[in-house]
Amino acid sequence: QVQLVESGGGLVQAGGSLRLSCGVSGRTFSSAAMGWFRQAPGKEREFVARISRGGATTYVADSVKGRFTISRDNAKNTVYLQMNSLKPEDTAVYYCAADFTNNIVRAGNYAYWGQGTQVTVSS
Repeated sequence: QVQLVESGGGLVQAGGSLRLSCGVSGRTFSSAAMGWFRQAPGKEREFVARISRGGATTYVADSVKGRFTISRDNAKNTVYLQMNSLKPEDTAVYYCAADFTNNIVRAGNYAYWGQGTQVTVSS
């Protein structure tokens, strides 16, 4: 059973930073492209970022480009989302997801999801 667990969320003031982590177990981590998504109350789930299996290729949504960075450490079975210059509109539950089917594509096939971690950005 593949399991993903996010951590690192919390409350931060606008302009601040947070780093989210997602640990993966149950299957070879390096076989999965990884993605970060977010969902604000009343809104659809939104793509945030994606990283290829080896970490060489990344995609970041326009809404967070220049502020968020996705990275991974395959030795630790962990993917990260560094969030800088946070804005109130970044407030959402953030989810990580694993794609064992596609690699270097922006829109993946995410079969496994974490439980989410809350990020709240105050004004």
